[in-house]
Amino acid sequence: QVQLVESGGGLVQPGGSLRLSCVASGFTFSSYALTWVRQAPGKGLEWVSDIRAGGENTYYADSVKGRFTISRDNAKNTLYLQMNSLKPEDTAVYYCAKMRLGYGIDYWGKGTLVTVSS
Repeated sequence: QVQLVESGGGLVQPGGSLRLSCVASGFTFSSYALTWVRQAPGKGLEWVSDIRAGGENTYYADSVKGRFTISRDNAKNTLYLQMNSLKPEDTAVYYCAKMRLGYGIDYWGKGTLVTVSS
């Protein structure tokens, strides 16, 4: 079955960096677009970034543009999110998710918590 397992979250000071990873299994990784979505404490889901199947096209929310970089290694079935210049408002649980063309998100990981605080 499809599994998405995030890692790399933790506590970081404002201005710091983290790299999140999401290891996938149970589907043909290189054939699907993937996305990162986050949920801050007490708030709703916020889309962060998308990457197309081949990795050639990436998209970002305005709130993270210029600070976050999404990438993927199709040989390793792994999705990444490099987060730089982190701000307290980036504190959230970060989820990776698989997307199905014409449908949207069909599978979610369980998330990894990022806390940005001094």
